[in-house]
Amino acid sequence: MKIPLSVTVITFNEELNIRRCLDSVKDIADDIVVVDSYSSDETVEICRELGVQFVSHVFEGHIQQKNFAVGQAKFPHILSLDADEALSDTLRDNIKIVLENWIADGYTMNRLNNYCGKWIRHAGWYPDRKLRLWDSRKGKWTGQNPHDRFELEKDSRIGHIRGDILHYSYPSISQHIEQINKFSTISASGKFEKGKKIPLFVTILRTWFTFIKKFILKLGFLDGYYGYIISRLSACGVFLKDIKLREMHRNNQHTKAE
Repeated sequence: MKIPLSVTVITFNEELNIRRCLDSVKDIADDIVVVDSYSSDETVEICRELGVQFVSHVFEGHIQQKNFAVGQAKFPHILSLDADEALSDTLRDNIKIVLENWIADGYTMNRLNNYCGKWIRHAGWYPDRKLRLWDSRKGKWTGQNPHDRFELEKDSRIGHIRGDILHYSYPSISQHIEQINKFSTISASGKFEKGKKIPLFVTILRTWFTFIKKFILKLGFLDGYYGYIISRLSACGVFLKDIKLREMHRNNQHTKAE
């Protein structure tokens, strides 16, 4: 007997991606929930055209928004996707099989990232395994914004499903840079609130090691030009998170001294 499945997606101005995402799950979903943080583009119209359950909700963080989306689902067994993701045919077919023979508490799957039109298979970007299908009664979204993860209860059984989540990550290098700038600020703010500090020499070492790890140890050079760009920008992201954190602590000290 097939287990009924809810699919949850959070959105904000995703008119370029959301149709592809929802079309990829329509054959396996018994319930599709889109939680939108008040998009100003055509996201709302596309979702209503496709007949999904559409909910507008103020964005308070990736973790909070995804936990809210779980609460809107009709069924406890949930597949969670981002709006810029879609299921490969192989993954969709194998999810159907799992739903007819559910034996674990959650299931991981590989994610294949598309960067500027090229599928990236190195630099630590593949297989990029994600836990995305689970019994929502056995866990919740956690982590540190913007890096969320679904965490199952201790001793939960986790299986793996063959096939790929197709992630259309960045259509341009400029968009990647904008995202790094945005996410580095969010990450630094989270660390600042927890009182974390990172010495400058650690920042320098972390930055250089990130590039070496991505481009050489993780074989990013095999992805050519874009492998190099990804490795460089990954190192830049580490650098930005750390120096923004330092700046926050300095500004806080100046405020206290006034």
